[in-house]
Amino acid sequence: MLDYDGLWRCFAELGLDGWRPALEDVIRKRLSEDGHGDFSRWRKSIERLCTTDEDQQQEIRDLLLTLSPWRKGPFEIADITIDSEWRSDLKWDRLKNFIAPLDGRNILDVGCGNGYYALRMRELGARTVIGIDPTLLFVMQFLAVQRFQRATNVFVLPLRSNDLPDDAQSFDTCFSMGVLYHQRSPLAHLQQLKRLLRPAGQLVLETIFLPGDKSYAWTPTDRYARMRNVWLLPTIAELTTWLQRSGFTDIDVIDQSTTSTDEQRSTEWMTFESLAEALDPSDPSQTIEGWPAPRRVVVLANAP
Repeated sequence: MLDYDGLWRCFAELGLDGWRPALEDVIRKRLSEDGHGDFSRWRKSIERLCTTDEDQQQEIRDLLLTLSPWRKGPFEIADITIDSEWRSDLKWDRLKNFIAPLDGRNILDVGCGNGYYALRMRELGARTVIGIDPTLLFVMQFLAVQRFQRATNVFVLPLRSNDLPDDAQSFDTCFSMGVLYHQRSPLAHLQQLKRLLRPAGQLVLETIFLPGDKSYAWTPTDRYARMRNVWLLPTIAELTTWLQRSGFTDIDVIDQSTTSTDEQRSTEWMTFESLAEALDPSDPSQTIEGWPAPRRVVVLANAP
């Protein structure tokens, strides 16, 4: 399913000669029955997609639904709209005109989910996009979408950022969107991204922030917006300090937004509880735990 030959070729072209021996066994093991108990079921759905004519819309739709929940999207597949939990197109529209032009750039997308943004990057002319995400279902969703999109030089790999050899300095742009608050050590994450960027390469960072002008960060004692794996939420001033201490320059806040239930919600393609259930029903400006409701910031910064 994964185009391994194309992947190794891209690694070689990027000068990542040590990545294949370091990662091949990890990728192959995780993209197998050893990686998840549902792998065989997901693989059968993708194999059936590969033999289904594009005019068989109901069968295609049913097969794509077997790969639910779809968190990122929307995707248009054979006149079928995959109406994912996130309207990721809204986030993309908020940042695409402010980042360095992607034409001809080599990109690393950390925490890429099912590759929605990676495919949008390729549409804007990126030379190569390597996305990584530890959730195997998202990798399988990308492989299903690729059955129809057939985008070249775009890969979604079942990897965590700490799986990567991190001294490559090979990427022109690194994206980290919705990842930083899941890191136990956010500064270590930022420093790793800096080491992966070429000199003057650009970081595109999107994360949740706390309101306030002062420089501070708080850690939820248990959950934030029903999420257990949220470790540290900074103000924008503190986030700027983290970037400076990590060695980034030219730090620029390009967007701030409050996440709405129009942008993140339950759908037929993601039937579980979503943002609405994470907010205080009597005061939606707060989470059910009493924290400020999710606000997101997009920050650009350059490697030295």
